[in-house]
Amino acid sequence: MDMQKAGSQIATLRKGRRLTQNDLGERLGVSFQAVSKWERGETLPDTALLLDLAEALETTVDFILTGGERAMAYKGKITVRDMAEGLRCLENMGRLLGRDNLIYRHAVQGINDGMNTDIEAAFTDSHIFECFVAEAVIQNLKAGAYVDSTDVKLYFKEERFRSIVLAQCEKHGIR
Repeated sequence: MDMQKAGSQIATLRKGRRLTQNDLGERLGVSFQAVSKWERGETLPDTALLLDLAEALETTVDFILTGGERAMAYKGKITVRDMAEGLRCLENMGRLLGRDNLIYRHAVQGINDGMNTDIEAAFTDSHIFECFVAEAVIQNLKAGAYVDSTDVKLYFKEERFRSIVLAQCEKHGIR
């Protein structure tokens, strides 16, 4: 947590509500000097005051403490290997059920139609397979999942896919 950012956020929100430091201090039962110290990033409000501060500033505690930056709440963690394994499961479905099996054919057709591509080509071409793995990771990131960037760096052999996935990680707050 960056005390300077949090303090700046308190000042911005206070001014946006047209409150003086004294007004805010009175609402919270603290001095204007305490509010001034928060805003300069010298101290943080006591935890017992945070909910009341957020209410007075018409915001949330996390929005104050993160300095206005969105706090990432990931819906779960994935690994790149799990994404690859998921794609391999589809390949195994074709092997186990048979490539002419209606269930397998419809699964493949759905992917091919939705992505305008041929998923079965990925089962025999490592370049195409890596492309599908990258897409699987990206789709999970967009859905709110977390993936460790070191995992991405270690898994992808092709720099192009590694770069694309890492750019998406960065876009979703993962460094």
